Amino acid sequence: MGTLNNLSLGWLTPALSYLMACAGAALGLRCTLRGLTASGPARRNWLVTAAAAIGSGIWTMHFVAMFGFTVDGTELRYNVPLTLLSLVVAVLVTGLGLTVVCYGRHRGLSLLSGGVTTGLGVAAMHYLGMAALRMHGGLHYDPGTVALSVLVAVGAATAALWSAVTIRNVYAAAAAAMAMGLAVSCMHYTGMAAVHVRLEPTRTELGGVSPMEFVFPLAVGLGSFLFLASAFVALSPTAQERAGYRAAGEPSIGEYPGEPPHPGPAPHGPAPAEAGAGQRAA
Repeated sequence: MGTLNNLSLGWLTPALSYLMACAGAALGLRCTLRGLTASGPARRNWLVTAAAAIGSGIWTMHFVAMFGFTVDGTELRYNVPLTLLSLVVAVLVTGLGLTVVCYGRHRGLSLLSGGVTTGLGVAAMHYLGMAALRMHGGLHYDPGTVALSVLVAVGAATAALWSAVTIRNVYAAAAAAMAMGLAVSCMHYTGMAAVHVRLEPTRTELGGVSPMEFVFPLAVGLGSFLFLASAFVALSPTAQERAGYRAAGEPSIGEYPGEPPHPGPAPHGPAPAEAGAGQRAA
């Protein structure tokens, strides 16, 4: 059996991975709230952004945490197609869960269905990411701990979706994002507690790529996307703010393109109709 270590870099990787999960959750919950107050294509676009934020945040959290995972006696590499598939699964299943919640007619049933769907997607992402791991040996799981990790994922997803459709206060939303980040982190480390490695000494080369060659650049790119998108969403006006601007006669940020902010000065001289009338009188 190989000796596992999930904290080979100390508490740096758990702290960074938690921040990534919180950033994705905060952005996703904010975009979901915007989607609930929108309609038509705008709602769809907000939900797509929310799914990308939450899914990529969870994926980034997982692989940042995996930088602290080592196994004595073997190097670790990753299969690229499976690693990318785990990211796609996280985004798509999160999007499905958000769609069920936002378009469902019965709120309680929609929350339950969306939470179960999203939670299973989070768990699938985690274990697909683990299946992408390459080492001189094989991974084995404790079934009871795996089941517990799936339950944690479903509970976290349901609570997050409930927060997205219920919470309107900014401070409460921030607390919900931190709670969701903690729940996702707990799910990850619960799943890692189920892992056992049986080493198989061999001289064959491992396939795949090292974490620094592929996973690290992708995680940095997704992390940058989360923070930049968060800044954009924070600066863009809400539907209520847009309505306030219109009521005050002031254009919002989204109304400037193609529209002058204020009517221009009246042209000098008589208006065309008045000029015509003057000529007829003469």
